[in-house]
Amino acid sequence: MKHLLTCFLLALPALAADTLHIFTWADYISPAAIETFEAKHSCRVVIDTFDSNESMYAKLKAGAKGYDLIFPTSYMIQLMVSEGIIGELDHTKLPNLPNIDPAVLDKVSDKTMRHSVPYTLAYTILACRKDKVPNPESSWAIFQRPDIAQRMTLLDDMRETIGAALKSLGHSINTRDDAQLAAAQAVLLKWKAQAAKFDNEGYKAGLDSGEFTLVQGYSGDLWQVAQENEKISLIIPQEGLVMGCDEMVIPKSAPQAALAHAFINHLLDADTAAENMQWTGYLCPNTAALKKVSPEFLSNPAVIIPEAVRAKSEVIQDLGPDLAKYTKVWDAVKR
Repeated sequence: MKHLLTCFLLALPALAADTLHIFTWADYISPAAIETFEAKHSCRVVIDTFDSNESMYAKLKAGAKGYDLIFPTSYMIQLMVSEGIIGELDHTKLPNLPNIDPAVLDKVSDKTMRHSVPYTLAYTILACRKDKVPNPESSWAIFQRPDIAQRMTLLDDMRETIGAALKSLGHSINTRDDAQLAAAQAVLLKWKAQAAKFDNEGYKAGLDSGEFTLVQGYSGDLWQVAQENEKISLIIPQEGLVMGCDEMVIPKSAPQAALAHAFINHLLDADTAAENMQWTGYLCPNTAALKKVSPEFLSNPAVIIPEAVRAKSEVIQDLGPDLAKYTKVWDAVKR
């Protein structure tokens, strides 16, 4: 009996191990970052993924519970805070916060990191199969080329794709002007006629295989696939890009809020952030970590874009009631 009791007690730590539930984008945290955290905190990390901010938000509003840490984009965080979904952060549990680049904080709404901590700064760019797309121009207008019709994809994301059309016309991605939005709708209808599909996840594999020859996608995703296939070339449209700052937030209902704070701090560690950003292909706005990454990573056009393009690029903002104007455009394009 004593032997059985000893075995039972030895098994208790494994059975009682804490589990951190994360809700984030696909391929967005390196396996090494997760493994080292699990070992250090004697816990498990379980990841669920979403393919758009809107689908993530809809799932939460439908009653999904149990998530400890979520990675929304900055504009969605504004809405989630206003609806009381996100809790305040305890900065005493986040000693690595000073590693965050102040220049990035200037671009987001939560500049004091009361509810959110910047995770990555990314761009929506283009990529093509250079063996199938001769003389690819660095412009959103490439979607109108008839020689690659039905072999290209657009993101199935309202703000990203409408934003690209607005940028192609020289307008702000956050415009509230009805005439500018109508013009963007006309552009998108032309692009749709040329495109094979709207897609958020399959474009990487499709580009790699040659099923698609031109895709709109997230910079880190396209960097990853370009590292594996030398036939893929990244394209930075000169009219400007949609910039996305994804951030880390803890829901008020998080069962493991303390563990979530520990994971945020872990990702902010300079060594962890350096390894993580080189694995994901996304720029972590971590000044200490940027001193530890390779020169090749910093020369990657998907990570460090030309200053002239950066100056014309914007972060998506929460538009409040005017978001309905974008929904109307999107519905007209997708029907």
